[in-house]
Amino acid sequence: MATATPSTDKQSASRFDRGASRDFLTEHFGVISITGVFVVLFAFFSIQADHFLTADNLVNVLRQVAPTMVVAVAMVFVITTGNIDLSVGSIVGLTAAALAIFAESGNAVVALLLTLAIGLGVGLVNGALTAYGKLQAFIVTLASLTAIRGVALLITDGYSTPITSDVLLPLGQGKLLGIYTPTWIAIGTAVLGWYVFSQTRFGRYITAVGSNAEALRRSGVDIRRIQLAALALTGLLAGVAGVLTATRLASGSSNSGNMFELEVITAVVLGGTRLIGGRGSILGAVIGALTLGIISNGLVLLKVDVYWVPIVQGLILVVAIFLNSHLFSRMAGGRE
Repeated sequence: MATATPSTDKQSASRFDRGASRDFLTEHFGVISITGVFVVLFAFFSIQADHFLTADNLVNVLRQVAPTMVVAVAMVFVITTGNIDLSVGSIVGLTAAALAIFAESGNAVVALLLTLAIGLGVGLVNGALTAYGKLQAFIVTLASLTAIRGVALLITDGYSTPITSDVLLPLGQGKLLGIYTPTWIAIGTAVLGWYVFSQTRFGRYITAVGSNAEALRRSGVDIRRIQLAALALTGLLAGVAGVLTATRLASGSSNSGNMFELEVITAVVLGGTRLIGGRGSILGAVIGALTLGIISNGLVLLKVDVYWVPIVQGLILVVAIFLNSHLFSRMAGGRE
């Protein structure tokens, strides 16, 4: 009967450690890579831009990126199921305009609740058409993108409506411990989103829908309800983003959230969420949103023409999709 020697035990332990390290790197590669990019860019702008590393500027960056962070959390759920939501920018515009109109003619709290209900309602319609109508989420939300923006323009005639409510304005302009309220809301959303995504049965179902929906269906889970819930969540949190945007600017505009959906999707993809579904990262999406925020802010502080910002973001999206489709997927396939 063979007995293990100390040398073979050490070799086995070494192989196990290498395998565990490789698995950890593969599983968290997206988060690790975007963190590295964030650190490099943060250091670059800190050195090159005089006012980048000031407390006031960093606090403002966090406030400006808060709506993106909020919706990116929900978008992780949607993309992980293998779907996508292109309507979030238009929902931001509609809810921002609706909040201002409701607040002008009624109770501020009721206005807030009605505004969030609009966002949730749009999300439910998108989800129902996708999950129960068996339509592609891309087509459904692309149609919503156009139609909802048109509704926003229709109810406002293209004009902004001021918000003067002392109840609503602190949501976008208030501070707690030196940090703006939108930032705290974004942090709370990210923490709650991480918990639901990583620690609950619903979060596991979200991942399973994107990786092996048929197996989940055969186990007795109604995957249509999971898809519906994910798209409803993006609608609701896009409504929250609309509220934060309108109260920060003290006015509701139907033009709010223009191209916002691309910024959110870029943040999510940069963070390592697979476009084909089956894997997502809330932390990665948050870091991705912060990375886009410091790029926009840093370029402005360096006095780069403002029109270069969307060009840079578009290039980043192309690179992110390329990496997501090739490098991330290849690493995941190697692990499997």
